[in-house]
Amino acid sequence: MRVFLTGGTGYIGTAVLGRLISEGHQVTALVRDPGKAEAVRAKGADPVIGDLADGATVHRLAGAADGVIHLASPGDGSSARIDDTAATHIIAALKGSDRPYVHTTGVWVHGSGAAITETSPMNPPRLTAWRVPIAERVLSAPGVRSVVVAPAVVHGHGGGLLDVVAAGPRTGGALTMIGHGDQHWSTVHVDDLAALYVRALEKAPAGSYFIGASGANPTVREITEAVSRAIGLSGRVAPEPVVQTLERLGLLGEALLLDQQATGDAARRTLGWAPEHPTILEDIAP
Repeated sequence: MRVFLTGGTGYIGTAVLGRLISEGHQVTALVRDPGKAEAVRAKGADPVIGDLADGATVHRLAGAADGVIHLASPGDGSSARIDDTAATHIIAALKGSDRPYVHTTGVWVHGSGAAITETSPMNPPRLTAWRVPIAERVLSAPGVRSVVVAPAVVHGHGGGLLDVVAAGPRTGGALTMIGHGDQHWSTVHVDDLAALYVRALEKAPAGSYFIGASGANPTVREITEAVSRAIGLSGRVAPEPVVQTLERLGLLGEALLLDQQATGDAARRTLGWAPEHPTILEDIAP
């Protein structure tokens, strides 16, 4: 399949690009500069230097592809506007073709919950509230085999939000947790998530929504203790008052204070997805 990929040099996108290539797909990846273009070319994909905010380029590349996976996001105040632009032009390019479009949100859009599934209500923190209406528009796009994937907290290969945990303040030789530490994080290994994106592209019915979660939902205390051991603090941790977490991490802190548990069972049932990589606690262990 000829696949148009955005975000192919990002943390998740790098894994998705590698998985697409390994499974025999031809990939065109939108990148922002020549250096990233070379990295993409080295993996066996065709880079196109451009900007996600350039609707005409996005429309052209999506229209020339057999399917689209959209992962890119600036991660700043322009994210909502640029994501809306990209989705609008991808939908327009694919309208009436029944070609697949795999779009990205995130499990945070569901807010806190002890048993989050694809039918759980939306209750997003402010950081990701803008994702909900765009995803709804993607899912209802006419004549498009639209799919939305909502990744959990992603880990693996030394990346993801574990960097935020490890960068926490030290208090009396202990690593400061994000909040009280009793909240759960729903998690997924980046390579398992990449497999989900490719299966969704190849097999998912139109209008599908999948939470990309491995089923491992440790508490922030468990995660921070594991990181503390890995960085030489012998597992010592200290809680942080919520107000201080919010002062330190802002809107990201609000999202990381959510208490979430999800399984990702829908993708297992529908796509035969089977996470096989280490859990986040196994991943952290030295």
